[in-house]
Formats: sequence, structure tokens, C-alpha cells
Amino acid sequence: MTNFGEFSINKILVADGELKEMIVEYVGNKLNPTNDEVTMEMAIGVIAEEFPELLLTVAEENYLRGYERALDDVNTFRAPEANNGTK
Repeated sequence: MTNFGEFSINKILVADGELKEMIVEYVGNKLNPTNDEVTMEMAIGVIAEEFPELLLTVAEENYLRGYERALDDVNTFRAPEANNGTK
């Protein structure tokens, strides 16, 4: 699995904000991990199970932004090629 820096799936979550604290506590109470640590994977799993609309919306937005970025990149690389024969 690719590690994307500090936001890897196995990262242990630290409750350093009110909402994050609520999520970590909720996930911890629901899954009751043996080491009392809640990982990103656990939180995503619980949210996917109980609030799939949230993750689907984020995934759709991420997909569309990535697709748009790819099209922009293609157009950027094609622009110099198009200008080569016009001068």
C-alpha cells in the first residue's frame, strides 16, 4: 500500500479538536480496540457504514477534481505543440 505521508490509513488519530474528539470517541466506543487506539482506517470504516453519503460526496468531488486537473494538464502539454506550427 502506498503511504501518503502523515495521512496513511494506519495513522493513529489524536483527538485535537472538538469534532475529531467526538469521532475518535465514537469509533473507539463502537469498535472497542484492544489497545485503545483508533486509526484512520477504523474511523473511515465506521463512517462508511453509518454515513456513506459523506464519503461518497467526498469521493465524487475528489474524482471530479482529479479528472479536471488531468484535462488541464493535457491541455497545458498540448498548447506548446499547437503553437509550433503557427509562427
